[in-house]
Amino acid sequence: MAYDTSLEDLLRDLAPQVLGAVVRRYGHFDIAEDAVQEALLAAAVQWPAEGRPDSPRAWLIQVAARRLTDQLRSDQARRRREDAEGLRVPLEAYVAPAADMRLAADADDTLILLFLCCHPSLSPASQIALTLRAVGGLTTEEIARAFLVPDQTMGKRISRAKRTIRASGVPFSLPPPHERAARLGAVLHVLYLIFNEGYSATSGPDACRVELSGEAIRLTRMVRRLLPADGEVAGLLALMLLTDARRPARTGSDGELVPLAEQDRSQWDREAIAEGTALVTDAMSRTALGPYQLQAAIAAVHDEAARAEDTDWRQIVALYDLLARICGTNPVVTMSHAVAVAMVHGPRAGLDLLAPLDDDERTATHHRLSAARAHLLEMAGDHEAASEHYATAARRTTSLPERRYLTARAARAGKTALS
Repeated sequence: MAYDTSLEDLLRDLAPQVLGAVVRRYGHFDIAEDAVQEALLAAAVQWPAEGRPDSPRAWLIQVAARRLTDQLRSDQARRRREDAEGLRVPLEAYVAPAADMRLAADADDTLILLFLCCHPSLSPASQIALTLRAVGGLTTEEIARAFLVPDQTMGKRISRAKRTIRASGVPFSLPPPHERAARLGAVLHVLYLIFNEGYSATSGPDACRVELSGEAIRLTRMVRRLLPADGEVAGLLALMLLTDARRPARTGSDGELVPLAEQDRSQWDREAIAEGTALVTDAMSRTALGPYQLQAAIAAVHDEAARAEDTDWRQIVALYDLLARICGTNPVVTMSHAVAVAMVHGPRAGLDLLAPLDDDERTATHHRLSAARAHLLEMAGDHEAASEHYATAARRTTSLPERRYLTARAARAGKTALS
């Protein structure tokens, strides 16, 4: 029997809605999340054989509520906490409304979950793991596999994150207005990190992890539906689409990395480019400029060029200048800025821009700084130094495709230096 991908898509879309409804009505985020995962598993097993219920969301809420109640009753400590809460919570609060009744606040539940998973008390790694689990609906095993860690390690990370949320006493509600902008920034940053890890894997045998970049795009679309007027949400979605559009041409037939200038642009996803360009154009025309919008605009300039030599590098430099003024010093942005400056003003100007990063502990020993410097040295004709920096970058990266690519560039530059 063919695997029903539409069922998987449905369950992942419903997962945050169901979890939000259960947490809102019963509390106990950590137990509720486990109960919802059990309900999703039950649906995956039962629905293909018995047929989908008329209201899948209501079915999942009912099953999760029963599982949560069972867990509470079987745990003496939790029963004592129930008794304590019963002294201050009216009895009718424990009576669940009809499972198909949509409370007025349910529309915000997914967004509340995102804010909760990206709580500032959690580390970025925990925020990512909890977001993928609670909002993305991925299993612990799927998340562990994506980040190349043992299932047990990822399980402990997620459990610690849930305990931290529970201990924080954060209510299941949107943050107050004065905190909302900063917390939304954390949500967008987590989604950005998930996408980047998927598009350019930092370790392991593969150049990209499509399941992660795809999940980041799906979750960002969800946030976009919830906050359609926010320019930075639109900018982040546009950035993801415009970047992911190049993925088909980013690797060769043997999985080798293909640099942007050498990619077959006929393989780029033109529909994604059109959607991303429209999103960022609209956002920049009606909202205050933000870093995701500007990065998306840079990506759009790259994607609009029919050939690498047609790229409007002066416009890209201007956008990077504006981005630097808005964001301040960001070493990742500086490295890309330096390459753009080199294309307009020459490689030495780009190298000058990279020089301060040698004193930045975030990048001083990072392989990307060595790779960027090697590229600019090669442009400047200093092939011997370029070879040395390519080799350093190859030693420092934990991505096997990047290591093979950088090693090959080091050998090529070294050969040119000797000729």
